[in-house]
Amino acid sequence: MKYFVSPYNQSVDLKFPENITVYDTTLRDGEQTPGVCLRTPEKLKIARKLDELRLHQIEAGFPVVSHEEKRSVKAIAGENLDAQILALCRTKKEDIDTALDCNVDGIITFLGTSALHLKHKLKVSQEDALNICMNSIEYAKEHGLFVAFSAEDATRTDLDFLKNIYKRAQSYGADRVHIADTVGAISPQGMGYLVGELKKEIDIEIALHCHNDFGMALSNSIAGLLAGASAVSTTVNGIGERAGNTSLEELVMTLLLIYGVDLDFNIGVFYELSQMVEELTNMKVPDNKPIVGKNVFRHESGIHVDAVIEEPLTYEPFLPELIGHQRRIVLGKHSGCRAVKAKLDECGIDVTRDELCKIVEIVKEKREKGKYINDNIFNDIVRSVRGPFEF
Repeated sequence: MKYFVSPYNQSVDLKFPENITVYDTTLRDGEQTPGVCLRTPEKLKIARKLDELRLHQIEAGFPVVSHEEKRSVKAIAGENLDAQILALCRTKKEDIDTALDCNVDGIITFLGTSALHLKHKLKVSQEDALNICMNSIEYAKEHGLFVAFSAEDATRTDLDFLKNIYKRAQSYGADRVHIADTVGAISPQGMGYLVGELKKEIDIEIALHCHNDFGMALSNSIAGLLAGASAVSTTVNGIGERAGNTSLEELVMTLLLIYGVDLDFNIGVFYELSQMVEELTNMKVPDNKPIVGKNVFRHESGIHVDAVIEEPLTYEPFLPELIGHQRRIVLGKHSGCRAVKAKLDECGIDVTRDELCKIVEIVKEKREKGKYINDNIFNDIVRSVRGPFEF
């Protein structure tokens, strides 16, 4: 058995869409994290790994931003990956022309729709915004692109106007509309309500682009799917502007193991992908990050370690090998004899019961004095008790 989650999950009658699309924006929204800048070789490396995961769509970048960005998007589109390659565009002809020159499969074109954005950023009326958006959708469709229209700050937009602009987008041939929770300000219940209201008015695929300002990006994405949306935007490690976006690995593993929705992804590459993005973006994955954090499969407490050695699923919801991760027993203040014995066995060292108890005692003392018990320090402790010994 590779995982064991609560049986009560299946006691709730939930209905997800038959087909769910995951489109990853690590290379676009993820790169918009302050301080992050990915060059073309780095973007290609991540895109290939996302394709190895069998991701549906990759938002490769925002090609009008710079010559290097355009080069990156064009290079990814030229890789002949199985994933569809999308580019972000403003509602401007020149942006769409730049995307076309990159040979992408489709675009995501966006415009702020909330009163805040219309008044303070765009300085246009709702009617003007409608015309701007429709002209862009029409132009992109005329050139054979997959077109998604994203209402920026949708979750703070007047509902009647949002319905109107999405209905118009559908009538102009858009393939998908996006609800952008731009500042992560909606609740899961609010997202469920919003998607439900939109489903009454439009017959077009709805996607969710959720930010994590209140720590609810994943919950909002799940709520939106349950209400009838069928596409979700993600980033590896949940990176992105401010508090980041819906985490790719959290979404996929939650759908798979908690809700029983298998998207047929190659989940064995998740940890490698996470480590790659951490290295290339120089954004450290928190040790307690769900799914891919180091502490998810690290154990120190003696009671926990005893149980994990006997049966890992006592303190792990799934085995680390499932995503290419690995378990580690950490020695410290809370360690017991069994944890230290396991470490000694790993090193091929036999000790007496008295020696084992002494080693455990010293491990605890050193950790309480602020020493992290790495392999070198552990070796020194064993030598101090056991005498000279080749590890």
